[in-house]
Amino acid sequence: MHQIQLIRSSTFLWALAVAAAFALFVVALFAFIYWKLDAYLVARSDRMITTQIRFIADLPPSRRLNAIADHLAQDSRGVQYAGLFDAGGNRLAGNIDHLPRQLEPDGAVQGVQLDLLQKPTSHVPVVRAVGRRLDGGDVLVMGRNVDETREIASVVGEALALGLLPAFSLCLLAGAWLSFRAQRRVEEVNQRVQRIVAGELRERLPESGADDPFARLARIVNGMLDEMEMMINALAGLGNDIAHDLRTPLTRVRLALERGRTHAATLEQLQDVTDKAIAGIDQSLAIVTALLRLTEIENNRRMAGFGDVALDEILREVCDLYEPIAEDKRIRLGAVTERHVQVWGDRDLLFEAVANLVDNAIKFTPSGGRVELRLDAEDDTALVRVSDTGPGISEQEREAVLRRFYRSDKMRNTPGVGLGLSLVAAIVKLHGFRLVIGPAPGGRIEILASIGRASRPVTRRSRTLLHADAGGVG
Repeated sequence: MHQIQLIRSSTFLWALAVAAAFALFVVALFAFIYWKLDAYLVARSDRMITTQIRFIADLPPSRRLNAIADHLAQDSRGVQYAGLFDAGGNRLAGNIDHLPRQLEPDGAVQGVQLDLLQKPTSHVPVVRAVGRRLDGGDVLVMGRNVDETREIASVVGEALALGLLPAFSLCLLAGAWLSFRAQRRVEEVNQRVQRIVAGELRERLPESGADDPFARLARIVNGMLDEMEMMINALAGLGNDIAHDLRTPLTRVRLALERGRTHAATLEQLQDVTDKAIAGIDQSLAIVTALLRLTEIENNRRMAGFGDVALDEILREVCDLYEPIAEDKRIRLGAVTERHVQVWGDRDLLFEAVANLVDNAIKFTPSGGRVELRLDAEDDTALVRVSDTGPGISEQEREAVLRRFYRSDKMRNTPGVGLGLSLVAAIVKLHGFRLVIGPAPGGRIEILASIGRASRPVTRRSRTLLHADAGGVG
């Protein structure tokens, strides 16, 4: 059964097709060589006998007989023929017994069969001959055996058999080996995929050190599996996180409404209870809205609206937006933009990402502190920094803060739903940027991207570094 699958595999069939095409090419090549060589030998024989008959015909009649005898005596291979006949067709000299009837004595070379004095034992040879009528009525015939082309055909056939059959067999063996190798790799991949389907999410496809397409595909698939494993692990506790974060505000709303129904005696008390209930509902809606926003971004639904985005304008607008909030907390907020820098992306999303970082910085910076937005650019690199004098993010929490609903213990009493940096991370990933959180105090976030439109042809690789120092987790 395994042998049948091996023979039916596409690799073996392709190898067989290539071997057959190679065999046909070699046969055609040898046939062409034989045809050209045969034509060359026949043409050479025609030139030789034409030259010989012209030479002997130009001799005096008294020297022709000796010239014919000398010519035949020098033929050690026995492929030369000559005959001199009188006007009545009687042989005067040479090794040709009778004057060929089909040979015209007009000096043109023809293929004829000759009656020789010594009859051949095997077969009558094919001869290229030329006849010429001499002065006085005599007829001179010169010929040459071209049966040597049959010997050449035999040699070509033997060379073809000795060269083609081993090459064809080698192609088939190579095809069988490649098919077996491919089947073995596919079988190994199939087994690992079955284990992945069974739930072993840490299983990966085998990767070799080679740079063949199969190895590149395995690396791509393994990268996809890494991403899927990370997403599945992130989603594993997401339901509990959502339920926990929604239960708290909804429980508060229910308790407030119960107490209001039981204890509210005046319209003012009932309005106060209603305001608390609305605040709890707004908090729940904010969580749902943030989750829907994350889903929209992660599904790449916003990439169709990408365009050139001016980072310096975004920083100034974010600074103007949050300046009143910073003044209320007695925090100094400013933006420093040295030059105009553009990236390819969604302006609203990038504005939202920077705004989330600034919101976190203001939220976790104590009164009297400082928050600064800064844009630096050098060659193809731009650096956007949001720095503050807040507590920052500890090294142990740099990965955790990117998870949804994560809130550190020291920030539990600070308003927020724990989705701010998750939203920033999703925006960064959508744009192909790189997100890195630096050490406290005033942790650091770096986003690596291309300046200008990514799809435009560039002479060298350009990149934008978007760097932000965030003061806390929101």
